[in-house]
Amino acid sequence: MTKVVKFGGSSLASAEQFRKVKEIITAEESRRFVVPSAPGKRFSADTKVTDMLYGCYDLAVKGKDFDKEFEAIKARYNEIISELGLDLSLESEFEIVKACFIGKAGRDYAASRGEYLNGIVLANYLGYSFIDSADVIFFDEKGQFDPVKTGRVLSERLAGLENAVVPGFYGSMPNDTIKTFSRGGSDITGSIVAAASNADLYENWTDVSGFLTCDPRIVDDPAPITTITYKELRELSYMGATVLHEDAIFPVRKAGIPINIKNTNKPEDPGTLIVESTSQKPAYTITGIAGKKGFTAINIEKDMMNSELGFGRKVLWEFEKNGVSFEHMPSGIDTMSIVVSQDAFADKEQEILAGIHRNCQPDSIDIETDLALIAVVGRAMKSNRGTAGRIFSALAHAHVNVKMIDQGSSELNIIIGVSESDFEAANKAIYDIFVATKL
Repeated sequence: MTKVVKFGGSSLASAEQFRKVKEIITAEESRRFVVPSAPGKRFSADTKVTDMLYGCYDLAVKGKDFDKEFEAIKARYNEIISELGLDLSLESEFEIVKACFIGKAGRDYAASRGEYLNGIVLANYLGYSFIDSADVIFFDEKGQFDPVKTGRVLSERLAGLENAVVPGFYGSMPNDTIKTFSRGGSDITGSIVAAASNADLYENWTDVSGFLTCDPRIVDDPAPITTITYKELRELSYMGATVLHEDAIFPVRKAGIPINIKNTNKPEDPGTLIVESTSQKPAYTITGIAGKKGFTAINIEKDMMNSELGFGRKVLWEFEKNGVSFEHMPSGIDTMSIVVSQDAFADKEQEILAGIHRNCQPDSIDIETDLALIAVVGRAMKSNRGTAGRIFSALAHAHVNVKMIDQGSSELNIIIGVSESDFEAANKAIYDIFVATKL
């Protein structure tokens, strides 16, 4: 059996955390390949190494002195090395990084050095081989991830090794410059390594014990999610559940590899298992609730809209040509609503509205701002009668006015639009009716 294990920044923030990580890895021989993030915060007021690197590089680009800031970065790594008692010096690596900062090697290069240096330290501590991700993870000329070349090269490299450390977050471009994934991209690297090594399981270790049924900032001590499908996770991640980078799903999903979200500080907790499909029945009708604020709805009315060929296309074109993507589009016979990010719409508001009036001749356009969207997600919803009715009954009882309803054909989720002022109350009401009453 082969497991790929990825550890987040909080899991590798200090020597103490390194010791926990080593104990976890060596507890099972199957944990063969390790993907580390850069050191995160050691305490709430601390600064992540990635942010320190960004700040340091910005000074270098402006031609300002950055010695003090760079020494602080060196101190973070040297403290870990010293406290672990390692016979390791990163001085030559630091000199290279500093020279590349002065030479303006790019912000992606600067940010990637956090994972790169942490990977060297962790490999030395574990006694594992170190693989520079720039040698095995590739992007094309347009900066898009190249799965074919990466899969071939990385598979060949891993096949000859019993154990290895592969830093997360970055790879290389065809011109050998460094390219990073989006923030939190170490999750993606772990997924790529899992697929390339034909792993049986991808363990993603962080500072929480998996996904929760609701945001703990809204509901006190919400119930954990023990098993969730990729489709459910995709819906919840899109709506703000950020335990795992949503792009990390695709490489392992294609390969049929489950993901287990685990807690470095509570390794005995089962965490959340993410799978393609399962026969296990969820503990509740819903799997989880997630939501976001900051939306605007543009409500368009026109008699006989449904019989006007190309009406919807013409409306959406006005958003597209102004660079505004839509989130949802609930509609009726003579009405359609376009839900967009409030911030994105604000700058292009009048151009879009003028274009709709000019090209679509609507009877009226009404704009509603300060909306929040809540996704109620669950694979068991379609097999339980009255799910939607229970949601709206709970919201009515909590005096929450529903502004919008959108349900996909898969019956996997129901999207509800409410005023931002009702966001927390709506979450609590839905949680109480489906989960709290079952505890």
